[in-house]
Amino acid sequence: MSIVVTAATGQLGRLVIDELLARVPADQIAAVVRDADKAADIAAKNVELRIADYEDPETLKSAFSADDVVLLISGSEFGRRTVQHQNVIDAVTAAGVARLAYTSVLGAPVAEYRLADEQHKPTEQAILDSGLTYTILRNGWYTDNYTAQIPLQLAHGVTAAAGEGRIGSATRRDYAAAAAVVLTTEGHENKAYELSGDTAWTFTEYAAELSRQSGTEVAYNDVPVEALAGMFTGAGMPAEQAEVFAETDLAVKRGHFQGGSGDLSRLIGRPTTPLAESIAAALRASNPA
Repeated sequence: MSIVVTAATGQLGRLVIDELLARVPADQIAAVVRDADKAADIAAKNVELRIADYEDPETLKSAFSADDVVLLISGSEFGRRTVQHQNVIDAVTAAGVARLAYTSVLGAPVAEYRLADEQHKPTEQAILDSGLTYTILRNGWYTDNYTAQIPLQLAHGVTAAAGEGRIGSATRRDYAAAAAVVLTTEGHENKAYELSGDTAWTFTEYAAELSRQSGTEVAYNDVPVEALAGMFTGAGMPAEQAEVFAETDLAVKRGHFQGGSGDLSRLIGRPTTPLAESIAAALRASNPA
């Protein structure tokens, strides 16, 4: 039996591998990757590489073995996620894996926006229909996605269409730690976890904290969702994808990303990373001494 992490060279996948290595021997871990060269650093940690592609069912047939515990990290290719996820579900079902964990989105069963409706809800249903033993990890938003934009935010302000909606974000490493716990311990069979940060924040509060720490006055520009979608397309994003991503801000406005279940901090056995700490780390990274 192995603990198998798909999409292991992605930002979340690499962190999950690191968190697993802190918990179990490397020879118990396998990483599913498309390109072995891009995973050379993972192989150097004595983690087994299994070469497969979400788009190629034939390659997936040899990626999993009976009794594996598998983490399906959701794909990143817009418009293809549902098909790709089904390919993996079919492969792990045929292999007879012990359990499948999946990174869904916060509040997926009741979510009212296209990113959940068109991609995560169908995958969750496919997992239920498969008869597999499962664990659903409904991840909230990643703080890192916002703090990665700090250089632009310092120059142009924070722009969103979320009003004063609250975001219970946590760092990718927080979510990766939760995945590692679920993959290496018992008691998570046929459960779904609503994962979010301990304290939710608004973009007004985010801009104020960034202003305080940076010494630069940062405004929050609350714009109509159509304007936000236009900004995304102006940056080169395909129109349909831009509309879907902008619409998630309306979901924030309606409270879908506030979280508050406490599942994440309970799983990882510590508080989630505070927003102020994430902003401080991003500022240090963008302005190394």
